[in-house]
Amino acid sequence: MIRLRYAALVAALVTLGAVAPAAVAIGAVKVGYIRASRPDALVAPSSAPALQGGGVAARSVPGSPPRQLVVPDLFAVLPAGITSAQVSAISGLTGVRAVLAVNGGQVVINGRAASMLGVPPQAFRSWTPPATAAAAGIWARLSGGQLIASRAAAGGLGLTAGHGYPVSAAARGQVRFGAAAELGIPGVDAIVSSGLAARLGLTADVAVMINAPAADPGTLIRQVQDILGADGKVVNLVPVVTVTSLPVDDDVPGGRPANWLQLYQDSAAGYCPGLSWTVLAAIGEIESGDGADDGPSTAGALGPMQFMPSTWRIWGIDGFGRTGAPDIMSPLDAVPSAARMLCADGAAQGGAALSAAIFDYNHAAWYVSEVLALAGEYAQEYP
Repeated sequence: MIRLRYAALVAALVTLGAVAPAAVAIGAVKVGYIRASRPDALVAPSSAPALQGGGVAARSVPGSPPRQLVVPDLFAVLPAGITSAQVSAISGLTGVRAVLAVNGGQVVINGRAASMLGVPPQAFRSWTPPATAAAAGIWARLSGGQLIASRAAAGGLGLTAGHGYPVSAAARGQVRFGAAAELGIPGVDAIVSSGLAARLGLTADVAVMINAPAADPGTLIRQVQDILGADGKVVNLVPVVTVTSLPVDDDVPGGRPANWLQLYQDSAAGYCPGLSWTVLAAIGEIESGDGADDGPSTAGALGPMQFMPSTWRIWGIDGFGRTGAPDIMSPLDAVPSAARMLCADGAAQGGAALSAAIFDYNHAAWYVSEVLALAGEYAQEYP
């Protein structure tokens, strides 16, 4: 069982500022919706490339999810709005890699109070959890003037996808509810596009999302607070992850695996005894969709496990009796190499050592959480 526990946004979002409603018509556009899929069936040959090949050519698909996700570590709110100078000052703090200013305010949706953000769809998409970022229909609907709500808020607000509801802020209008999705920011009930937020009269640049995975949270919070002043509120969004048990297979395999499930299981057992195969499966899914997108990424990472070439030169090996130069694009080399790297970092010990090893694979707290959460899903689907 895996539990993700986030710090509450306390009163930060409550102070976004309730605004008096006025009569104004706001249109909505109906567009298609594509549901985010569950993890691929690892044993289905149609769901993944063959294991023998040298990878799948990189491709650009309209509406495809961003190749690189950005995770908000801090969420800072200033009810009067954050100035461009303050955003610039936050961007320059040590450890800060990215920031995104968003509009927002307290609104009334379907007769019930809610916290709403106005976001630029394409930019904000990179900051959402992977399943949400991958759901193209959500972003088409958001760009088309529809409302997206968190899963928890959708039920509480009595929303049904495809229906229009009254939304009251500084302006008032009828807005279609597009879909429910995990937004990744506790306390935020709903999002709309920046354009729709402006027509509703939400406060411009009321909050800023901050990505700084390597920074000390306490120090960064104090620095951001100093920039915003006494009226600002800064909340830590870094999750605390607790893992109790993931399946481990100690049977060393013979021969070469025939599908992705066997590849992950055999790589864990053969190249890092004690490591759960579900961790390798989660990394393979998050990094490339089990070889569906071998890169190169924007940073230059390659192959089904998305190794940087410099890292591959250290950890790349021939797997399962293969010979010749280790092939970064071959799953039969890349997955065992990932197991070998994780093992050297202590992943087989489990617990905090496993989390630290995953963090070393990709230096982001969100990445550790996503890997462990998906590993838990695989553990349930493939006991």
